[in-house]
Amino acid sequence: MQFVQLAAASFPEIPVLAGVIALGFTAAVTIGSIAWYNSRRPAGWEDKERPGFIPKVK
Repeated sequence: MQFVQLAAASFPEIPVLAGVIALGFTAAVTIGSIAWYNSRRPAGWEDKERPGFIPKVK
């Protein structure tokens, strides 16, 4: 029981949780940007070129 209490006391819950949230947000923005750039262009964006760093998904 002492080991469990020691592990619970020393585990940095808040920084780990903040890191998971930040990583998830970054992944969502990245995946969303790739999906948006690979979709049909909205009105007014038809003649714009795709950025070079966005991969082409077929």
